[in-house]
Amino acid sequence: MSKTLEATIEIAAAPEQVWAVISDLKRMGEWSPQCRKMIVRGGAVGSGTTTVNINRKGLLVWPTTSKVIGFEPGRELRFRVNENRTIWSFTLEPTETGTRVVQRREAPTGTSKLSQKLVEYVLGGADTFDDELVVGMNATLARIKNEVEATATV
Repeated sequence: MSKTLEATIEIAAAPEQVWAVISDLKRMGEWSPQCRKMIVRGGAVGSGTTTVNINRKGLLVWPTTSKVIGFEPGRELRFRVNENRTIWSFTLEPTETGTRVVQRREAPTGTSKLSQKLVEYVLGGADTFDDELVVGMNATLARIKNEVEATATV
């Protein structure tokens, strides 16, 4: 079973302004160092929306697909990656100075055997890969913060 990974940041903007950026999954490649592109299938992002994702680590590039399983505007966005069963989420909480954003990667039912083997033999092992994911999550949140704060109207 994979451990839950988490990163948190404070953004000096209202939750609605943060939500407008986070819920635009087509832009995920601008924020995430690993998920280089999310192709949203269908119309506007909402519960049930599916995506095709292009991930990259160094020279290694691999596709995944995901489905939005939680969509509460201004509060939470959750999607499950089909290939490894992980759940990624962004939770927004209003604060006195703006919004706290928590990004999590959970695997409540564990990850797939194929994913475990790929992480072990191709991506440097679970501990190393988890550490890299947390660094990437912090980078993602920092990029979102910079984008939102540059255009925020507090």
